[in-house]
Amino acid sequence: MATTTTTISLRKETKEMLRRLGSKDQTYDEVIRDLIERASIKELEARWNRILEDEEFIPLDEL
Repeated sequence: MATTTTTISLRKETKEMLRRLGSKDQTYDEVIRDLIERASIKELEARWNRILEDEEFIPLDEL
């Protein structure tokens, strides 16, 4: 299956920030994907922490 690509516009400063975040052989696509994955994990962690703080849990042996 062929991979399709698209072009996005970035300010030069943003491109430089991406370059610094990535490792030497990493593409901009890989850097952005890593950032998205980290953001998703952070969002899930925040959601889980809200659930732990706000919800009342019943131990399984009490069900």
